[in-house]
Amino acid sequence: MRDRRHFDEDDIRVRARGGSRPRTRRRPKHENARPGFVTAVDRGRYRCLVDDRPVVAMKARELGRGSIVVGDVVALVGDLSGRPGTLARVVRVEERTSVLRRTADDTDPVERVIVANADQLVIVVALADPAPQPRFIDRCLVAAYDAGLVPLLCLTKADLAPPDPLVETYSPLGLRWVVTRRDGDLSALRAHLTGRISVLVGPSGVGKSTLVNLLVPEARRAVGQVNAVTGRGRHTSTSAVALPIGAPADTGSLERLLAAREGGVDRGELDHGWIIDTPGVRSFGLAHVAPDDVVVAFPDLAEAVAECPPGCSHLPGGGCALDDWLAEGRVNPDRVASFRRLLASREGDSER
Repeated sequence: MRDRRHFDEDDIRVRARGGSRPRTRRRPKHENARPGFVTAVDRGRYRCLVDDRPVVAMKARELGRGSIVVGDVVALVGDLSGRPGTLARVVRVEERTSVLRRTADDTDPVERVIVANADQLVIVVALADPAPQPRFIDRCLVAAYDAGLVPLLCLTKADLAPPDPLVETYSPLGLRWVVTRRDGDLSALRAHLTGRISVLVGPSGVGKSTLVNLLVPEARRAVGQVNAVTGRGRHTSTSAVALPIGAPADTGSLERLLAAREGGVDRGELDHGWIIDTPGVRSFGLAHVAPDDVVVAFPDLAEAVAECPPGCSHLPGGGCALDDWLAEGRVNPDRVASFRRLLASREGDSER
């Protein structure tokens, strides 16, 4: 029996070598790739607009785990005919000009990109049925300013309640607003949407899908009703989708809108726009926004906050200047409460 403590060359087994081709991180440049605009995402499939036709694509493995969202400008190769059953590949995501993000809640470290390359955030809020939520508006304003988007407040169902209370609160802040009603004229809203790529966000039941169907009849977005018990709407739009307004769906119209954002085209010369409808949300987490940036959405409190001591949490007590301004009646108590709720929620305290 061979002594296992002594070995010779007969005991050595050499593993067969693999191919001689060296591994490399070099990626193909895909110089012949065609540009496209992502209009919808569904379970790993991306509906992209290439020239004037929709093309379904999948993400190339070389892109790894990076996300692709509605609004992305991408480069595609493969079958770009758009025929049923064909599949192209997304090989590159171009640099984004803006990113709208949210988290599940204010303590969730994972941020989710909702939409890319938009330049306006339309905050859709019903004046009644369901009742308006100023705290939701404030959250959306924080997200808009963080993303570099211009906010627009769209107040729906004006036939059920007057817009005055919300207008009196937000118009002094320089926030643009527009009022709509059932079977009303949407020309004012259309004017705000022309020349821009706009994202529509709002709680379920506020009439967002109804607006989209009126603006783009061929969209046929599902419309739900408000629950009579909870006062909340039911989610009807389950995924984001980009739709053209006032122009045919082609990449030429999109290129002009993107150029307008960079100043290369005068918005006044454009007669079209694009909207991105998003699913109804009941919360808008802001864990990705730095506390010091939250005050940007509260310009009416900025002067008071500037008097706070260094490191101030802006919560009650601790020498916060907001306490003094409240006592003197120099700031709106509801606005201070909303501001402080946002900050407290970031620390893990539930909003009351």
